[in-house]
Amino acid sequence: MSSLSTQNYKGSRDYFPEEKRLQNYIFNVWHKTVESFGYEEYGAPLLEPLDIYLAKSGQELAGEQTYAFEDRGGRMVAIRPEMTPSISRMVAAKRQELAMPARLYSIANFMRYERPQRGREREFWQLNADLFGVDGAAADAEIIELSHASVMNFGAKQEMFTVRVNNRQLINRLMSQFLKLDIVGSTMMMKLLDRKNKIPAEEFKRQAIEIFGTQASEGLPKLAKMISMKSVDDLPSELANDDSVKQLREVMKLLCQKGIENAVFDVTLMRGLDYYTGMVFELFDNSPENNRALFGGGRYDGLVGLFGVEPISTVGVGMGATTMQQFLEVHDLLPKLKSKTDVYIIPVSKESLVGADDLARKLRNEGVRAELDITGRKIDKQIKAALKKQIPFAVFVGEEEIASGAYTVRNLVESDEQKVGAERIVTIVKDRRYDGDEDALFEL
Repeated sequence: MSSLSTQNYKGSRDYFPEEKRLQNYIFNVWHKTVESFGYEEYGAPLLEPLDIYLAKSGQELAGEQTYAFEDRGGRMVAIRPEMTPSISRMVAAKRQELAMPARLYSIANFMRYERPQRGREREFWQLNADLFGVDGAAADAEIIELSHASVMNFGAKQEMFTVRVNNRQLINRLMSQFLKLDIVGSTMMMKLLDRKNKIPAEEFKRQAIEIFGTQASEGLPKLAKMISMKSVDDLPSELANDDSVKQLREVMKLLCQKGIENAVFDVTLMRGLDYYTGMVFELFDNSPENNRALFGGGRYDGLVGLFGVEPISTVGVGMGATTMQQFLEVHDLLPKLKSKTDVYIIPVSKESLVGADDLARKLRNEGVRAELDITGRKIDKQIKAALKKQIPFAVFVGEEEIASGAYTVRNLVESDEQKVGAERIVTIVKDRRYDGDEDALFEL
């Protein structure tokens, strides 16, 4: 019989302690950021009826990227590929009980069957934050401000990334009134523009000609002109008084007032999902090493109404942990994260194990994270284990230490030792936490 493979499922990741520490660091910053805006955490099932994705997420996501199967009860279900339909279902179920506006967020894992590549995995973790019950530019600007803060709170500077903003209603007007495309052509063009930076220029032009058909000679120059529009002022004069343009101007004005200096209008920003109804945005990394979209969101006012209740104005964002980690890496913003364990307790003999166990429990009761070596191996091997685990302190416990109540504490980082009582060990550990241990700062 051949042995089982140690390889994880394609497109997924194993998180050993060092990777999990980094992931938790990202999650902790996100938790603190969104909660500072008054958003409250919720949870949702990993499985949902397939229907809720088929209804509004689009055929590519629901039909091609979803892990769907028939359960034992004959129901078609899917492992969630995104959170928006789930939270919309939940809000619809509690429509009369939820206090509005409702500010809700979650950090959860998802699965999509797509080709794994840098920043794109089949299983991924994502922050989702949504504001229900407020229409207009103020809500749009808030969700962008929250997204902006979710990057800045890692120590980023505004010149490191760009916030690109557009409006799906404006996109629809440009497709029909400016490019003169029908519904089918508009849909195809929006999908093409969504892939514009991912395909060669010649291939983009070839597909655009195919979409325009016999009108390509007139359509291509207009498409080129549209792509060259860098501000709202560059839009065609016949759209100047359109509600979507007015909303865009108001959002950009509010972002400026909030001190967000890196927001720009991007007429080519489409956002691929079908349910967006108004403002859409994405945050892009400006680094040449990682010049890509980090995450995005927008307004989707119609989704809650699909569940048989009165529609609710909604705007939200979803940001992935992997793309956030890559942004932090290329901009040298990752902290050096160590083990959360404070002390490694080393019994110097088998006879001192009971006393070492008593000390471990006493320290834990005082909030110290103490690992006790129960292997009975030689002292040098115990020390090597503590060093390999990157635990900052080793505490040696022998018969003499148990009798006197004074223990040898070795700082494994600075290689110095002192003999102190249990209370002093607690103080030493907590002083170190206050002295710049990034992980511990979230807990104190």
